[in-house]
This record gives sequence, C-alpha cells and structure tokens, in this order.
Amino acid sequence: MLTYFGWVVPHHYFMDSKLIWIGLISGILWALGQAFQFLAIKTMHGVSIALPLSMTSQLIGNALLGAALLGEWTSIQQWVVGIIAIGLIVSGVLMIQKRDNKNKATPSGVNCHGLFQVLVSTLAYMGYFITPRLMQRWLHISNNIVTAGHGINYMVAIVLPQSIGMVIGAYLYVFLISHETKYLHARPTWQNVIVGVVWALGNVTMFISIANPRLGQATATTLGQLGFIVGAFGGIFILHEHKTRWQLKMIVGGSIIALIGAVIISNISWFAALI
Repeated sequence: MLTYFGWVVPHHYFMDSKLIWIGLISGILWALGQAFQFLAIKTMHGVSIALPLSMTSQLIGNALLGAALLGEWTSIQQWVVGIIAIGLIVSGVLMIQKRDNKNKATPSGVNCHGLFQVLVSTLAYMGYFITPRLMQRWLHISNNIVTAGHGINYMVAIVLPQSIGMVIGAYLYVFLISHETKYLHARPTWQNVIVGVVWALGNVTMFISIANPRLGQATATTLGQLGFIVGAFGGIFILHEHKTRWQLKMIVGGSIIALIGAVIISNISWFAALI
C-alpha cells in the first residue's frame, strides 16, 4: 500500500487488469514457496538442513531461468562465467551452513518427503521471480509500458497486486494445508508484521534491480541471495550463537568465496570479454 500510494499513484504509473493478474499470480507463487519451505524445515527437523538446500536450489534455478528463458546471457563466454560465479556462491553457502564434523551424532534429517517439499518451494519461488517478465510476453504487454522508466515503472506497479496475492496465498496455506487457524490472529503472528515490512522493502528493491538492464534477473536474484552472509554473522554477533573454531573458519572462508562469485556475476560482461 505504501509503495502504491507513495510511489505509483503520484507518478501516474500505468495499471490495468493484466498487470493486476501478473502481480496476483506472482504473489500466490511466493506464498506457495514460503509455505513449502516451512514444511521442509519441519520435515527435516531444522533450518540448518532445509534452508541451505532451498537457498542453493533457488540460486541455481533463478539464475539459469533468467539466463535461459529471458535470454540475459547471450554468449557462451557469459554462460561459462555465470556458471562459475554461481558455483562459487553455492560453495560459499554450503561452507557457511556446514556442521562441525565432530558432531556426527546429529541425524541428517534429509528424506524424500522433505526433498519433495524443497523442490516444490524452489519451483514456486522461481515462478514468483520469473512471472512478471515472462507473463508480460504471454499477455502482450506493450513495450512502452514495460520499458517506461527503464522498466522500473512496470515492476513497481505490480507490487500492490503481488502483495495481495501473497496474502491470499498465505490464507490458502493456513486453511487448506497447515490448518493452524488458531494462530492466525495470535499476538506473535501480528508481531511478525515488522519482519514483513522489512522483507517488503527488500522485495521492492529486488524487483527494481531485476528491471535494471545492467543487472537483469540472473544477476539480481543471485546477488539478492547473499543475505545468508549477513545472517551468518548476525547469528554470531547479534544472537550470540555458539560456533566452534572450525565453523568460524568455514563461515569466513565461505563468505569470501561467495563474495568473489558475487563480484564475478555482477561484472559478467567484463569477465566474459576476458575469455
């Protein structure tokens, strides 16, 4: 709502039924992805197992989807550089999330049911990101609308219907899948609104980045996943999570490797020209 009345309306951005449908579908897919990610966390008995699987799947899926379907990587050299960069970032994720080898008594938690939930979550998240760019072609949205303001106008305009789709998807999840309706209006649920507002800010800036022709979906979504580095160090310095000396080395090393991958993919054309 803040984005719509504070940005879209004052700047007279174009809005019609097609854009509303695009936003709704994108938002519902996000809610589906989030829901199955939560289910995977429960099935695999913890965030430390399900989240790295989900994050690495999204990194690979979103980048390759943008590169392949949207044609953002136009040469073999860009594909080579892009895949190397993604590999470095994924390696960084796995290093940061890796458990201490001494803790062998902890069960892995990985099972077919949990892997299926991660797969559904990943596909839904990929749909959430790709829908605005893909459906603009399917619904024949005018190029004048899509390219206005370097594409930012279009991406920002769909944020309101997208957020409505997220709410619809969340209610469908609660009533049809989790059946935890008693927690729907509980105090802890409303306290999570703060988290939602922070995430909403990230969502708007993410879609603005996707609209930027110098970035595109493949690069923007990959860079957007680097929040796991902030989460890793935030857990240590803010939440005071205990890490062994070996884990700290893995976190620092994984962060450095992931940042190298981020630098490469954000300058993919330059690195591709060197090949």
